[in-house]
Amino acid sequence: QVQLVESGGGLVQAGGSLKLSCTASERTFSPYVMAWFRRAPGKEREFVAGISSTGGNTYYADSVKGRFTISRDGANNTVYLQMNSLKPDDTAVYYCKGGATLTPKQYDYWGQGTQVTVSS
Repeated sequence: QVQLVESGGGLVQAGGSLKLSCTASERTFSPYVMAWFRRAPGKEREFVAGISSTGGNTYYADSVKGRFTISRDGANNTVYLQMNSLKPDDTAVYYCKGGATLTPKQYDYWGQGTQVTVSS
């Protein structure tokens, strides 16, 4: 079974940066659309950023546009989320998702999540 493993979370001060990684266990993941979602305490899960299978198209939530950058490295089966100018509102558990579309579907693959905490 395909597994997604996230890493790179941690504690950072407001204005700082973090880079999240999501590595798939199999190369069969290369045709999939990859995305990052997050869930903050007491809030619903929300879309953060997504990238097409070729990497040619990227998509961002308005709240992170201009601050976050998603990219993928096919040779290493890894998707990245570079997060700059972090704000306390970015505090959440960040999840990597792989599937046919950006919108979550029943048969998508999800990672276990990585905690990002931004202090003010």
